[in-house]
Amino acid sequence: MIIGANIKEAVRSLLSSKQRTVLALIGIVIGIGSVIAMVSIGKIVQEESLRQFKEMGTDVLTIESQFGGGEPSTGGRITRSAPKSKIKLADVLAIPTECPGISAVAPSVRGNGEASYGGKKLQNAGMIGVTESFLGINKLKISQGRFISDLDAHNQFCTIGSMVATEMRTLGSGDVIGKKLRVGQSLYTVVGVTAEVLEGGMRRFQPNETIYVHITSALRSSREAEISEIIARVSTGVTNTVARDQVLAYFKSKTKKSSVRVTSPEEIIAQMEKQMQMFTLLLGAIGSISLIVGGVGVMNVMLVSVSERRREIGIRRALGAKRGDIRGQFLIESIILSLIGGVLGILFGVGASVIISHFAKWHFVLSSGAILLGVGVSNAVGIFFGYYPARQASLLDPIVALKSD
Repeated sequence: MIIGANIKEAVRSLLSSKQRTVLALIGIVIGIGSVIAMVSIGKIVQEESLRQFKEMGTDVLTIESQFGGGEPSTGGRITRSAPKSKIKLADVLAIPTECPGISAVAPSVRGNGEASYGGKKLQNAGMIGVTESFLGINKLKISQGRFISDLDAHNQFCTIGSMVATEMRTLGSGDVIGKKLRVGQSLYTVVGVTAEVLEGGMRRFQPNETIYVHITSALRSSREAEISEIIARVSTGVTNTVARDQVLAYFKSKTKKSSVRVTSPEEIIAQMEKQMQMFTLLLGAIGSISLIVGGVGVMNVMLVSVSERRREIGIRRALGAKRGDIRGQFLIESIILSLIGGVLGILFGVGASVIISHFAKWHFVLSSGAILLGVGVSNAVGIFFGYYPARQASLLDPIVALKSD
């Protein structure tokens, strides 16, 4: 009964000073809305990154050439290891035969040299030497022409990404198929264009900005060129761990100087989730700054309310109201103010997340945690920032309060 009366009195008090209430609400709405928007965006970015990453499938292993620094001797000193030998293309192509857990491999070689068309430099273009299987394993699609074939070995053909094709057209190429572009000292004929894909995910290259040539051409273009990364598709029914062990054993049997690191999607996903969680916490912490400002606004409103209602407090105390009753009355008023701001802040935060996701072309994900956070934070703000004014009201001396104008 007392709580109900306090709630009615709190609502009456807030409505009696609409301008002050609205100003306090603006601070709370912006504060809670910022926290929810930040946390929601962090969650959406995390889900979007993982979704793009998983597009290639979780049955893919990344094999990388690794440089060893040396091994500790019995005396505790580091001994210099023998020079690392390059991974041979023939050994890579034999992996599916020697490792039953691997169904296909796609080795790649990073090329170097400036790309140009018609004597003009291409700003967004880099060369990668690949095999025919590279297209399927990386889940790329062809929009025009064809992809590099294993029959193109030692030939000067290339397939280009969508951005490279667009840049060539701006330089006056028209239809890019059959046109020639230069990478370093080599001249390549364009035979296909890959469809545009979203950046990110497991791909460690920019598909839209890549010039794909056959791996034999890339290896021949430079003495320093070597196979540094291999994407391997795990066979159906085989776990990533079993396939990983087979690959490590295979390279170990080939040569002791050849050291590789095999990474499974589970390891990368777990690492990404940890990084994204830290990112979300950081965004939440940044948004909390505006929340503190809004909370201080609530405290100021309540302190002004206490100052204006000193006579009312004195009368209540004179009629037998206890300090706890006065404290509870003003605390309920603060909580109601914060809850209203919390509801509006939730709508503001979710709306901002929807708008940002729409323009960024992300999949919007409504985080239930963000909603619960908004409700919890609004209550916490009301209690934390409302307690001090409520306590000040309860400590007023009834006689002094009755003498107030």
